[in-house]
Amino acid sequence: MGSARPAGGSPRSGSLITGTQVDSDSDGASCVITTDSEGSRLARQTSQVQSIELRTYVFLDSLQPQLAAYMGTVSQGFLPIPGDACLWLEVSPGMAVHRVTDIALKASTVRLGQMIVERAFGSLALYHRDQSNVLHSGDVVLEAIGNRKEDRSRAEVSWTEIIRAITPDHAVLINRQNRRGSMIQAGMSMFILETEPAGYVLIAANEAEKASNITVVDVKAVGAFGRLTLAGKEGDVEEAAAAAMRAIAHINSSAR
Repeated sequence: MGSARPAGGSPRSGSLITGTQVDSDSDGASCVITTDSEGSRLARQTSQVQSIELRTYVFLDSLQPQLAAYMGTVSQGFLPIPGDACLWLEVSPGMAVHRVTDIALKASTVRLGQMIVERAFGSLALYHRDQSNVLHSGDVVLEAIGNRKEDRSRAEVSWTEIIRAITPDHAVLINRQNRRGSMIQAGMSMFILETEPAGYVLIAANEAEKASNITVVDVKAVGAFGRLTLAGKEGDVEEAAAAAMRAIAHINSSAR
């Protein structure tokens, strides 16, 4: 004869075990029911995502040939092609860029070109031929972190200058230091720009190349400061510099 189950015996199917409930039917099938503890974990995760700071949000509608080629020399992932749309995002803290990247890639068919994880900041570049795909991924990221594009940091110009008729010694040294872009020649004029955050030099470079026949020498869009170096004939450089500064002013006109 079977004996009655004593009080306080072993748990049966359907008892609460470490935050989940396992329920069994007569066929032995079971399912896991999420409990309040799981809901709390998801709430904490959402809270962490929405604490991410948006530093840079830069949308490039059509990558210009020289900038696309330059970005390809430092790209760790898929290479950009001239004419591609590009979205450059920079967030803080640095490790949060992994979550942002995951959200962006799952939102559309964009391709990941770069992902840089620094201690304080993290950056990523997304490319696609279709602008709407890039913009959609950007919108999904903004919604996930509880930000709008206008919440991005302002573009602070740390230094800007045009140096005319550069000397041979100066040109040689610049060319030795910058191996990824085109070379500057003696007698050319040079436009230099430094911004904080760094990513804003990308839109300055792209708009400058659209506006004028210049040579892209150097574009550094990561780190504490972004640095842009362009060269060409004096009139072309002046026109490119004006376009670059208009792009920076446009960023600040829509930033808080």
